[in-house]
Amino acid sequence: MTTHIQEPSAKKNSLANVILIIALSILLAGMAYFGYRLRQTSIEREQIKEDYSMVNNITFGLFSVDQWRNKIVSVVEGQVGDFKMTAKQKKELQSQVEAQLSGLVKKTVAEFNKPQKSIGGKLKKFAFKQFVDPKKIQALVPSFARTIIAKINSPASIKRLKGIATSKIDQLEKQTYDSTEFAGVAVTKYIAKKYNVSDPEQFNKKISTRLEGINKDTQNAAWAMITCLVVALGIWLIMRKQTQLHTTHFIVSLLFAVVILAVGITTPIIEVDARIQSLNFMLLGEKIVFENQVLFFQSKSILDIIWVLIKQPKPDSVVIGALIFIFVIIFPVLRLIGKGIHILGNNKFGENKVVKYLALDSGKWDMADVMVVGILMTYIGLNGILKSQLSNLNIHNDFLTTMTVNNTSLQPGYFVFVGYVAYAIILSVIMKRITPNDTII
Repeated sequence: MTTHIQEPSAKKNSLANVILIIALSILLAGMAYFGYRLRQTSIEREQIKEDYSMVNNITFGLFSVDQWRNKIVSVVEGQVGDFKMTAKQKKELQSQVEAQLSGLVKKTVAEFNKPQKSIGGKLKKFAFKQFVDPKKIQALVPSFARTIIAKINSPASIKRLKGIATSKIDQLEKQTYDSTEFAGVAVTKYIAKKYNVSDPEQFNKKISTRLEGINKDTQNAAWAMITCLVVALGIWLIMRKQTQLHTTHFIVSLLFAVVILAVGITTPIIEVDARIQSLNFMLLGEKIVFENQVLFFQSKSILDIIWVLIKQPKPDSVVIGALIFIFVIIFPVLRLIGKGIHILGNNKFGENKVVKYLALDSGKWDMADVMVVGILMTYIGLNGILKSQLSNLNIHNDFLTTMTVNNTSLQPGYFVFVGYVAYAIILSVIMKRITPNDTII
């Protein structure tokens, strides 16, 4: 009679386990998909932002002789091309021409009136006094001046003057050499091929819209992952009294932890972006403007940070990188493996001292929570330093206006990693509840 009762109960438990596995597997697959989307969109965003920072780097803008030359030449050529003498300028120029002509007449008269020793000189002086009246010549000076001004302002003369000025500007432009010129050309060709644009201005407009869509997709994917994790924990709350399902539920829950940990350490956690948003001043009545001059840009994941440290030639950096790798990645993974073996294993494996230590007592070596606090403190400190330094570059006066912007921010990878840390703590609490007879060694 007992056997007949136990058989339906065992079948019922098996069916419940299968249903639970299917439900959690669907949720796990959804979470893995959103994690994949988060990583892909984050990588795409990072690459676009790196290209943007390269194209708009201050080296190719505010610090480029080419850029200054082009802007100044454009202003000067515009002034030359639009040159037209006003009535006031004509009057002032006529006064100056009259003064010069009057002085020239006086000097000439004085030259002829000098005492002459030679016969030829005396004859010239005599002829000058007989045929030339200095007062009449002085009276004609205003008329001569008006004729000269009219000649200068004739279309043909203006055209010749503009041609001379433009040729000198072009000559100066060709003589100006910038060591970044070839690098700038290479960058322009690179973005033209990669993004199918003709110039940096078109590139900036194109990626602005593209980044808006990517940022939205990234945030949605991150929130979807967190939602899947919350739902998985909600199922634990609902099924907490179904002790026959605890083992199955816990093993699948460990897979959730593996997925979120993998996404958390490979997705960018912090982005440092400092730039001069605009710099403008007036030159010859024209505004000279430099916009979106990137001073510094970096976007790193936890694995990126570790790799950068390990690649450094300094031994202390290598040691720090190795320690972060061990205590932030290796130990969390070993703890998850230990928990799985302890729950699933028989007495030989599940009660092994090493396994029990990893499952129950190795939390003090897991520094993932410390990493969360460290990243947050680094962000707060770095953000404060950048704001302070960039504020010193903000200038507002009658001659020059500059505006800086600090776009440094925590990225979705950080919040996913925080989600892993919180989830791992909850899993440890759940494990102690479903294995009440375990003792921490």
